[in-house]
Amino acid sequence: MTGGSSDDESTAPTESARPAGIGDHVAIVDLAGELREHTASQRGGPLWAAHDAVPAPTLESLAARTLDPTLATLVGCLDGQVLAYGLVHLESLAGAGPLGVIDELFVAEPARSVGLGEVLLAALVAWCRVQGCSAIDATALPGDRTAKNFFESAGFTARSLTMHTVLH
Repeated sequence: MTGGSSDDESTAPTESARPAGIGDHVAIVDLAGELREHTASQRGGPLWAAHDAVPAPTLESLAARTLDPTLATLVGCLDGQVLAYGLVHLESLAGAGPLGVIDELFVAEPARSVGLGEVLLAALVAWCRVQGCSAIDATALPGDRTAKNFFESAGFTARSLTMHTVLH
């Protein structure tokens, strides 16, 4: 290296993803709270929370998830600190392998735009591949261009749109 005295590679954050352990559960519960706060004001967020979202993770439900082979909980770490999590489950498809469904994928604000979400998504996809999944679904709320772009950059495309109206 010439010129400066700093080494960019040594100061670059290290992103990683791994299956969640019991020591990660408190961080996941906290991040799930942030996810729900984040989506509450988004278009479609309140109905997602009431209709589509899995129940907010609790310490008890996260412990129970480890016993079910059709569920996975992964965490994304930046320099060893848990700043993201992903929940995925398997659904049966007629005439095909199982469908992987990403229930939640959330990256805390300080860890966005550094590649942590991509690393976590790749780990979720890898888990689905090992399970023999023929495809994977994930949800992006309408108007959440960042989430839509994130999934599209990983090769996801919309396969259906749910049209909705509120009756007063």
